[in-house]
Amino acid sequence: MAPWALLSPGVLVRTGHTVLTWGITLVLFLHDTELRQWEEQGQLLLPLTFLFLVLGSLLLYLAVSLMDPGYVNVPPQPQEEPKEEQTAMVPQAITLRRCRYCLVLQPLRARHCRECRRCVRRYDHHCPWMENCVGGRNHPLFVAYLALQLVVLLWGLSLAWSGLRFFQPWGLWLRSSGLLFATFLLLSLFSLVAGLLLASHLYLVASNTTTWEFISSHRIAYLRQRPGNPFDRGLTHNLAHFFCGWPSGSWETLRAEEQEEGSSQAV
Repeated sequence: MAPWALLSPGVLVRTGHTVLTWGITLVLFLHDTELRQWEEQGQLLLPLTFLFLVLGSLLLYLAVSLMDPGYVNVPPQPQEEPKEEQTAMVPQAITLRRCRYCLVLQPLRARHCRECRRCVRRYDHHCPWMENCVGGRNHPLFVAYLALQLVVLLWGLSLAWSGLRFFQPWGLWLRSSGLLFATFLLLSLFSLVAGLLLASHLYLVASNTTTWEFISSHRIAYLRQRPGNPFDRGLTHNLAHFFCGWPSGSWETLRAEEQEEGSSQAV
């Protein structure tokens, strides 16, 4: 590997995340927080649990950041199973378009990512903190990462608060607790961001839509020409399809059900 490859944005972002994660964890252990008190009292279960959760969140982060988000292959792999978007019946007024950047025929719900320079299936968004796209393959892991990261951040926030002592002279307090207070502020900001991201993605998952479709529905042909979201199969089915891979039904099934509902209402 060329030396300058170590300075690529992806390597720098992932290294920064890893260093920041373990740096905050070290601050929580070195100051007089509940973690240190548990350790001094010989109660190692909770500190080890916290370390395990931190390590788990970091491994999930690296998995989501490094894995293929669902790139559109050209030509398709012979052994590749048909995708939901490929087997779905597209209304006659809508035709699959060819990407003007990488010249592949985009499946339904795919979009070209300029940062990754590839078309991504079920494109959700490009995450700069991951330096990778969130798409059909890594979106469930991304949501799991957000959930675990939020647990770690809230626990870390509680630990940082437990170590702050405000009844001290200003100079002494700044020397003893300044770094811990800065850590508390960082954890507060990160917790807010992670909580908002998790809530928004759970909402989108519950309705079987993506961030790109939610924001730009007026620009997407297969959404602009329909009154509602054609992929929404109800809360239970949407969650089962997203997390367990259950089939969500094709456009043929959706249109047949719409016709049946229209006929029953007419009667």
